[in-house]
Amino acid sequence: MNEGMMDPGGPLRIDAAALAAESEDRFQRFSLIGWWDQRKLASARVVVIGAGALGNEIVKNLALLGAGQVFIADMDRIENSNLSRSVLYRASDNGRYKAEVAAESAKGIYPDIRATAFVGNVVHDLGLGVYRWADVIIGGLDNREARLAINRACMRLGKPWIDGAIERIDGTARVFSPEGPCYECTMSEMDWRLLQNRRSCNLLSRDEMATGKTPTTPTIASIIAGVQCQEAVKLVHGMESLAGKGWIFSGLTGDSYTVEFQRKADCMSHERLEEIVSLDAKADGLTVGELLAMARERLGASARLELARDVLESLDCPKCGRSEPVFASLGKAKASLAECPHCRGVRRDVRTFHMIDGHEGFLDRTLAGIGVPAFDIVTARAGERAVGFELSADADGVLGALSDAGEALQWD
Repeated sequence: MNEGMMDPGGPLRIDAAALAAESEDRFQRFSLIGWWDQRKLASARVVVIGAGALGNEIVKNLALLGAGQVFIADMDRIENSNLSRSVLYRASDNGRYKAEVAAESAKGIYPDIRATAFVGNVVHDLGLGVYRWADVIIGGLDNREARLAINRACMRLGKPWIDGAIERIDGTARVFSPEGPCYECTMSEMDWRLLQNRRSCNLLSRDEMATGKTPTTPTIASIIAGVQCQEAVKLVHGMESLAGKGWIFSGLTGDSYTVEFQRKADCMSHERLEEIVSLDAKADGLTVGELLAMARERLGASARLELARDVLESLDCPKCGRSEPVFASLGKAKASLAECPHCRGVRRDVRTFHMIDGHEGFLDRTLAGIGVPAFDIVTARAGERAVGFELSADADGVLGALSDAGEALQWD
């Protein structure tokens, strides 16, 4: 009971104003935790990648906690089978995009949350500017390729991220910080082999095959997402977290334990991009040549541009000599495109690039025209110096209402 509501030794007196103020404070119970600062949660920028079973629980928790700004990314639509594991979806939502419904439902739980949806492939379509905007990234997906892409983006931009994985009634939550061991440090030879199997012999992505879905329950999703969000709260408050560790839970026995990861000296994910320049430019408005000129003005004539993804420039038939320009992320091109449509049974050669040195024939194309997503960060490199150029004018279109919200927290 608040001070002033009871007179020791006298009759009980009710302070109506104090009771009214307390009842109007949605997060009053949180304030009873000594270190809790609701203002930090209100200003937090959280990216949630994946809006399936885990993602639903993550978004629900963030809304209940009063997280101020949440960016939800997912490319899939809601199916009937999602309804048994996804608290934010209803039967009437079937066929709609998961990210959009999750953002709407979050606002239904907490009207003051600023939630926006991104519908697209996080590996190929999500610009690195979103990671730079964020304070913390939470993953709720079951895809090694996506995890690796998230990890490399977070490490490059100095952002912590929290991974979750569930299967049957077991699960794990892992926290990766910029300075510690990362997801790539934990990958085994089997992980790399499975990733390699996603590509055909000419590096195009294999066509989707009918495979069984990972069996999960809403109960394990709730447990793992709860730990993920609890770690996010600790990170936002600047407290010690499970960074560099994983929490493992067995649903059959109720046992749990913590494992500690080791950082690999030769891990490819640990190159930090220390210098980033914000450009008042969009991916569909700035040409490759114009950006290369900016890079050389800053770094000298030897500067080259380095893209965050391999780009498929063209498919060239060795028999008929026809060349089909593509200019899309290599990972988005399916193996079924390899055969020349004019020469039956002839497989076309794949021409790719990720570096641009000024001798290319596409310098007059826009960055979007060579497959660079909106709000991306393109790296310019000269010798040992590297500078990132962020296409900041795309922020409004990608982040929506989130783009005008304060400065992101800095993680040392």
